[in-house]
Amino acid sequence: MDAKKLPTLDDIYAARERIRSHVTNTPLLESFTLGQLCGRGVLCKFENLQMTGSFKERGALNRLLSLSEEERRAGVIAASAGNHAQGLAYHGQRLGIPVTIVMPVSTPVVKVVHTQQMGARVIQVGETYDEAQEHAWQLAREKGMTLVHPFDDPYVIAGQGTIGLELAESGAQFDSVLVPVGGGGLISGIAIALKALRPDVAVIGVEAKLCASMQAALAGTPLPAGGRTIADGIAVRKVGELTRAVVRDRVDVLLSVSDGEIAHAVQLLLEIEKTLVEGAGAVGLAALLHHGEKAPGRRSVIVLSGGNMDITMLAKIIERGLIADGRLTRLVVRVPDVPGALAAVTECISKERGNIRDVVHHRAFSNTPLGEVYVEFTVETRSHEHVAQIVASLRGQGYEVRKFALA
Repeated sequence: MDAKKLPTLDDIYAARERIRSHVTNTPLLESFTLGQLCGRGVLCKFENLQMTGSFKERGALNRLLSLSEEERRAGVIAASAGNHAQGLAYHGQRLGIPVTIVMPVSTPVVKVVHTQQMGARVIQVGETYDEAQEHAWQLAREKGMTLVHPFDDPYVIAGQGTIGLELAESGAQFDSVLVPVGGGGLISGIAIALKALRPDVAVIGVEAKLCASMQAALAGTPLPAGGRTIADGIAVRKVGELTRAVVRDRVDVLLSVSDGEIAHAVQLLLEIEKTLVEGAGAVGLAALLHHGEKAPGRRSVIVLSGGNMDITMLAKIIERGLIADGRLTRLVVRVPDVPGALAAVTECISKERGNIRDVVHHRAFSNTPLGEVYVEFTVETRSHEHVAQIVASLRGQGYEVRKFALA
């Protein structure tokens, strides 16, 4: 296969034959509860159940199995701080192919150690992925190693496209497929397969709003400066050349979702489907929950692309999800700074069955008159309607109330 040309449907079939005995044909299951929440049929493709916890091993393995004997002996190298690194490391060790991974120096220690435990040599260089990628290119040229790009490689794209074959041959009825988009390798492979086998199905890409690189690339505009997204697996600032061409020609819709919406989706998948999905893998559900009107049809597949989440982030993400779901709220109430005033407010909240988790006074850093104070309450609630009920009750007692809202 020409490294500068897009894979064909035949290339994806060939990839499936190569990797068939080494990766999981993951379950495609309908979630009736998620369907009720989204107002449509929802089917989940559980790629988080792969051995390395992500779809990435499909493309990585296909690339490894395409190497010549000479290339195998020289080994491969890649720049990655996540799932691509683990997919290459695991299958490289299994096949006896030396794997070197270049990671930014800011990569969490747990990811470095996990990749090393899978047999890879890890080099940490640069503050950003782009700097790590440049170093990987340099080492590949100097040492004669094969650089395995995480998304802009026809073998990698073809490997990811085997998911499209599984969807098309599943026998399930669906009108659209929602796919996470970072560099574009996953959606490119799925789009090539589905548009050939199920042209009636809409292929929808979903990006994190804080790093919507593909939409910026297609529009020819700079990527706006944004903060760090919890969907770090798709936080790619420069998309691929091959993948951009596929998305432009074969993807029907591109959507973006906020971090609050992503956290909500992670929390629901954990609670309802009893499955841990990383932020990047939950963007499809986030899009259906909050922007479902933009997805055509009555039945949709969401690709749960991975489940490798830094455990230290999980509690934070769950809390963000509970806020988005109306089950945790922060209320700032202006009260008289006199004995008994705080007790009156807490009694009002308790009567409405709100469970107060935390109370913080703001005296010195408040612009209220000296006889008044802002008090911040963190309250466990049942729903957005319950929050509104508590706020209405407080205001009915004459209190000024401000409610926290996620961006």
